[in-house]
Amino acid sequence: MSEGLSILLFIVIFSLVTIFLSKRFKLSQRYERKPRELSQWNSLDKGIDPTDERS
Repeated sequence: MSEGLSILLFIVIFSLVTIFLSKRFKLSQRYERKPRELSQWNSLDKGIDPTDERS
């Protein structure tokens, strides 16, 4: 019984450490789903003509 309890305790501690580290360290910006600025390529996907002059 004590072996099962120690395994359960290890799983709980490992899960807490994993959650803490994932919140502390953010992923690189290249993994974000939405770009912050539209590039010419992304603007074409949204139907914006990048050759139009902007005022």
